[in-house]
Amino acid sequence: MELPRRTRGDELLRPGELLGLRQRLRNIARRHDLTTVIACAFDHRTRMLPFIYADTRMAPAGVRAIGGAMLDCGLSKTRIVLQQWNRHFRPSEMRLDGRIPDIFMGSSMQIHSAECEALIRDACRIDPVHRPLIIAGGPKTIYEPWDVFSGDPLDPWGADVAVTGEEYVLLSLLEVLLSLRANDESLRSTFIRARNSGMLDDIPGLVYARTDREGVAEELVDTGIQRLLGDLDELPPPVLGYQLLEPPSRKTTLGAQALPASRIRRYSPISSLVLTMGCKFVCPYCPIPAYNQRQYRVKSGQRIATEMARLGREYGLHYFFGADDNFFNNRQHTLDILETLARTEIDGAPIRRRIRWATEVTVHDTLAMREHLSLARWAGIRSLWIGVEDMTATLIKKGQSVDKTTEAFHLLQRHGINPMPMMMHHDTQPLVSRGPIPYGLLNQARLLRKAGAISLQVLMITPATGSKLYAEAFTSGLAYESVAGRRVEQYMIDANYVVASRHAQPWRKQLNIMAAYVYFYNPLRFLLALARPKSKLYLADALMQLAGMCGLLQTIRRTLGWAIRLMRGNIQRKTTVPASQIPMRGADGAPASHALPGTPLAEFVQLNVKSPAPTRAD
Repeated sequence: MELPRRTRGDELLRPGELLGLRQRLRNIARRHDLTTVIACAFDHRTRMLPFIYADTRMAPAGVRAIGGAMLDCGLSKTRIVLQQWNRHFRPSEMRLDGRIPDIFMGSSMQIHSAECEALIRDACRIDPVHRPLIIAGGPKTIYEPWDVFSGDPLDPWGADVAVTGEEYVLLSLLEVLLSLRANDESLRSTFIRARNSGMLDDIPGLVYARTDREGVAEELVDTGIQRLLGDLDELPPPVLGYQLLEPPSRKTTLGAQALPASRIRRYSPISSLVLTMGCKFVCPYCPIPAYNQRQYRVKSGQRIATEMARLGREYGLHYFFGADDNFFNNRQHTLDILETLARTEIDGAPIRRRIRWATEVTVHDTLAMREHLSLARWAGIRSLWIGVEDMTATLIKKGQSVDKTTEAFHLLQRHGINPMPMMMHHDTQPLVSRGPIPYGLLNQARLLRKAGAISLQVLMITPATGSKLYAEAFTSGLAYESVAGRRVEQYMIDANYVVASRHAQPWRKQLNIMAAYVYFYNPLRFLLALARPKSKLYLADALMQLAGMCGLLQTIRRTLGWAIRLMRGNIQRKTTVPASQIPMRGADGAPASHALPGTPLAEFVQLNVKSPAPTRAD
């Protein structure tokens, strides 16, 4: 169930539209003294390979972008709380500028949704007279906005509105609310007036509840699929978000001040940056193409160089990770970025001596850029995470093969760039295979290591929300409901756990993932990495071995019990798509854009005339 596509030609905002919105908000915001807290939900049970270290040492780009947009528009009394650093934070006890914030935002990935729900529930404990406007967002909300609302009269809680889009959608919402807000009126009261009068229905990218009872949604109104920002240079500078980070703490409350600039590098030595968005491949297990409306969006090379230089000067940040879907996707745009960075100097030195950065690409596009890999090295690239998936292209074909993958890895190593393969394990792939075709998981891990890989990511293919295969994975009985009496929880949908498989012995798949990591990360390889490193970067290979072994211990600790349950059997499978139980409709009464099959369609009332409606969304 991919996100629907907007009418062709209407997928993108007009050039300059976000810039104009930012300026209008600056003019409006000065009349309002508002405080905002943005919380990034994080479930610590997800801490294992391949995400360990980066999950807590790289402040997420999404919440930083939202916070930076608020600051850019004049709403300077804003704080960003990362549950990675502040796991005991409770919204009901938060105070900013000596008062309960006017706005509370919760952002979450799917695997962290349990913590996001807990944050919203706690915020709902605040007396309704003083309760902030609760806004939910993030990847989870983009695809499953209904999960931040409650339709149970016995369990009232929920966000006031879900933002299913990017910065432009949130800022458009704030523009409407601040334009309507009366003196000393709470922003939540303003929101309720705007909602009830239909003034939010022309902002694509929102889902809000209609209700006669506090915290219980009787129906959800979906304003449609967002329009996307085409020119990423219009975004506020990412340096702003770092000014708003809450210092790490064990307290349930907020600190008096944000994290000082001098301490940013200590807690977040890696900076994630949005460089490009979109990918030309249309893999059925991936939601990225549909999310981007089949568009490819970029920042200019000059803008990226400015951002890296400024983050280095103000916060001492020298390591960056590009939040790209496929950085080599478009040759022209890629060369613009690389050429600009290659000739950029920071404090009189070439950027490659000041900056180290990495991003994601594919085997096919790496080979297409073979003549420009030296330029990539001069531009500061030191590592590339490569979506190999399966070297034999049995699982998915993206122009890769055993020979092409090996060639691409050798080319990267020759130019001093570390290849970091990302693999997908699947039902038909054995642990070890015999014969000339390296079909087995360990066979491929061995070839990748021999070709120069210094890290390895192995995940089990799992239904991803927003992908073509998502609904079918449930209706066909592929996805698990529970195993040996234990329910599959949201934090387990990270592809580290085998939660969707038709294999007769799924526990073998779970153990295969562990075996691949043990094969790749172990003390012997660490010693070999010290003596004969695969990487031209000093100690990079050995350091990745150390990080990998630490992560491996966590992976085994967290997933071995699940493997044992899989051995015991008694697997209950899902047969229906996990759709909203709350009726949904579009703002015009049509089926909601974000509704999955099985979602009840809410009754549409306009001018007191009821229009007929089907019983479920298409």
